[in-house]
Amino acid sequence: MSDHAPSAAGTAPEDALAAALSGDPGDPGDPAGPAPGDAAAAARPRRSAATRAAILTAARDRFAADGYERATIRAIARDAGIDPSMVMRYYGNKAGLFAAASEIEVHAPDLSHVPRDQAAARLVRHFLERWECDETFTAMMRVGVTNEAGAERMRGVFAEQIEPVLAAVCPVPEEAPTRAALVASQILGMALCRYVLHVPPAVGLSHDEVVAWLAPTIQRYLTAERP
Repeated sequence: MSDHAPSAAGTAPEDALAAALSGDPGDPGDPAGPAPGDAAAAARPRRSAATRAAILTAARDRFAADGYERATIRAIARDAGIDPSMVMRYYGNKAGLFAAASEIEVHAPDLSHVPRDQAAARLVRHFLERWECDETFTAMMRVGVTNEAGAERMRGVFAEQIEPVLAAVCPVPEEAPTRAALVASQILGMALCRYVLHVPPAVGLSHDEVVAWLAPTIQRYLTAERP
């Protein structure tokens, strides 16, 4: 696989462009300099936020389609309908943009305060809600299955944010990494079928039905003795 995790230095063409930029490039949708009047001043942060959101959406789609190595700042800017200098202004280089586009907060529930036999159901329901309220999850799933940089980011999320939560309910805390991988096989597998591939039966299931199907298996992964 040709893709690899991005370094802080980014790539030469983008870094050269960043070095050539000086001052405020002036976003047509985010004007430089103070705007007269309170209404105009209040509108500026909103336009800036909209520009950032457009960049991140375009970046996730482009990274998923082309991989980290082949995706370019110019292509992402074109997809977002802005000048490439604006991408550089907000994110510095491609590495910085990828870091921002792949930032994920799982907000995993504290399972230590959930009845032991309900831990899996709580976890599945939480992830269903997160997948459906935060498009970053779906976008990073697409990136993760197409290039190594995205896959590495997803692995990091589970290691940093999921394993500690599962360790609190595992009968043997040292087995948390293995159990987390097994849990991920179910949760990410359903997410791939439901939100990325749009497999009709998976899409058609209600939240209660997904919980009813997945929770017993995940409960076994969480709390059963090692086979």
